[in-house]
Amino acid sequence: MTIISQSTRAMLSANFEHSIKNPKFDPLPLVRLFNPMGRAVWLATELYADDDTLYGLADIGLGTPELGIFSLREIEAIRLPLGIRIARDLGFATRHRLSIWAEAARLAGSIPDAADLLSRLTREDPGAIRLLPR
Repeated sequence: MTIISQSTRAMLSANFEHSIKNPKFDPLPLVRLFNPMGRAVWLATELYADDDTLYGLADIGLGTPELGIFSLREIEAIRLPLGIRIARDLGFATRHRLSIWAEAARLAGSIPDAADLLSRLTREDPGAIRLLPR
């Protein structure tokens, strides 16, 4: 069983194709994968043609979120205690581009803390997002 549906894979693949044509493309993250027992989080924006390599923001919970590639198969193969697996946040939606997430995660130290920061900023002052360094 795969953690990402075929329709979402199609959107991720379309983002990959668009990024090849436009290197300045800054997509919205489409998928949030997470460790239900820890702080690891992956925000994926693109799926490469090999149907395994994802691009996005990865945070394995050590305080060093990074943009880069990661393997969907490897994430799906992770087995946590009690048979728990990495999960997909089915309710995840964002209006923040990947570059904003990356800056917020670097400032906050993690993707979960960046989510709190972005939520507070946009709730209190929607224009405040422009204050994040780029």
